[in-house]
Amino acid sequence: MTFADLLASAEARETGFALAVPQSWHQGRTAYGGFSAALCLAAATRAGDGLPPLRSASFSMIAPVNGTVEVRAAIVRKGRNATWAEARITSGGNLVFTASLVFMGPVASSLHRNDRPVPATLVALEQARPVTYTSFTPAFLQNHFASRHALPPSPEPQPELCRWVRLNERAGLDAMLELVLLGDALPPGVLPLMNPGVPVSTMHWQVNLLTPAPQTRDGWYLLRSVGDYAEEGRSSQRMAIWNADGAPIMAGLQSVALFG
Repeated sequence: MTFADLLASAEARETGFALAVPQSWHQGRTAYGGFSAALCLAAATRAGDGLPPLRSASFSMIAPVNGTVEVRAAIVRKGRNATWAEARITSGGNLVFTASLVFMGPVASSLHRNDRPVPATLVALEQARPVTYTSFTPAFLQNHFASRHALPPSPEPQPELCRWVRLNERAGLDAMLELVLLGDALPPGVLPLMNPGVPVSTMHWQVNLLTPAPQTRDGWYLLRSVGDYAEEGRSSQRMAIWNADGAPIMAGLQSVALFG
């Protein structure tokens, strides 16, 4: 079932909705992080009529998101230019995922800066080779995403992943919702330095949207995650997304638990 189909068939609840998380959207025993984040964005959008574009959000992965879940959202504050919303996912009556979201319209400014170039050794989308999925590949990637290697092979493992990624079933999805759904599709940046069988779990994900209206060619986005710190079972990574023409779309940070 596509994400748009899931939203369309969700059971309406006061301030939100309920649905069963399909196994095809799983990452281990929990729903894929981008899936849960997109559920929160969908609920927040329904809670606030006529919201401006999403510009920033933070997501906390508290416990596994699986089975039948309830997603509820509320508008916390509506200012002159910005609106704050919060969303929560519960499973079996327990809080499992939270989101804080900021929606903001344009404001006149004299400051213009854009210093987020794509990697210097980027492999063009048309020349990029497909990523080979294995038994360690999460179900959500195998069932819902296409991905290609965006950097040439490195002689030594590096704490970095960079791939072209596309959602397979995009019909009926708002562009911002599609971007959030896709934005966490890479494994942790430090994965090339690890045994592929080691369990990992995202704890917190923060994103800043660099455009109010994401656009790209044929659904392809360039995703990059760089692990710049790993100690005592936790890594910190910088994340970035560009569209197919190299325009910066999203910036992010993520904290990941490493169980080995």
